[in-house]
Amino acid sequence: MSEQLLDIRNLDVIYDLDDEVVHAVNGLSLSINKGETLGLVGETGAGKTTTALSIMGLLPDRIGKVLNGNIQFESSTITSLSEAEMRKIRGGQISMIFQDPMTSLNPVLTVGEQIAEVLELHKKIDDKSIDDRVDELLELVGICALRKNDFPHQFSGGMKQRVIIAMALACDPKLLIADEPTTALDVTIQAQVLDMMEDLKHKLSTSMLLITHDLGVVSQICDKVAIMYAGEIIEFGTIYDVFENERHHPYTKGLFESIPDISSNARRLNPIDGLMPDPTDLPSGCKFHPRCPQAMGVCQKRIPENVQKGTHSIKCHLFD
Repeated sequence: MSEQLLDIRNLDVIYDLDDEVVHAVNGLSLSINKGETLGLVGETGAGKTTTALSIMGLLPDRIGKVLNGNIQFESSTITSLSEAEMRKIRGGQISMIFQDPMTSLNPVLTVGEQIAEVLELHKKIDDKSIDDRVDELLELVGICALRKNDFPHQFSGGMKQRVIIAMALACDPKLLIADEPTTALDVTIQAQVLDMMEDLKHKLSTSMLLITHDLGVVSQICDKVAIMYAGEIIEFGTIYDVFENERHHPYTKGLFESIPDISSNARRLNPIDGLMPDPTDLPSGCKFHPRCPQAMGVCQKRIPENVQKGTHSIKCHLFD
């Protein structure tokens, strides 16, 4: 059996605002093994980024709160660590590629200085070794080492994303969290960045949590998939379980039907009706029932249990 690296159990996260409470993550449980890539999929507002920020210990001060649950990273319980203890893990053992490379880099520091800063904080090595490591990382992500003295505005969007990836990989982290790393890039650069991340994952044996709304990306580089809706994991399984199985949560089925299919003669896609529920006023019972074409009376009254079949689990009354 693979050795478990990250284990999240019954995680509840809220944003406590002045006049309302946002229930961002609700009873979430998932795990990642060493060397494994997990795709976390869902619409905007599902709670994917909040989950990542909880793992990194980067929830907004005062308003972001973990109400319940436990996040275990190897032998460390992240939810009980102090900020000083968390800093030793963050960037060194767990790194994150943030969603927008345009706003993730400091415009007044060269890219070399920003990569070097990560090494200075987490590695006890001399200046020459840091400089050599910066060169090595830039070359690793396909950027000429001579460009380490350039500023972020001198790079294209795709090149900035490569710099962000170099920073995230600087200390050879055990877990890499990629929050929609290709959203701001054009299709050609997306493919290049994904190929590079997949290659680096195998070279460095890094585990990865890939946050995305693109099932095509998930099918390309992930081992397992977790479908997230309104702060909950509603379907979980291997790539085969989710992509090849006929049993699907209605929401997952809706996501697949929203993808263009070149083998189909359909003139229009079949998107999911409605919008993600307001996290300050979540519906009773199954959170998806107001949008579900197969909703039953019980869906409004009772929260469904996870139905497990092998490695595949679905949280839906249709399969009770």
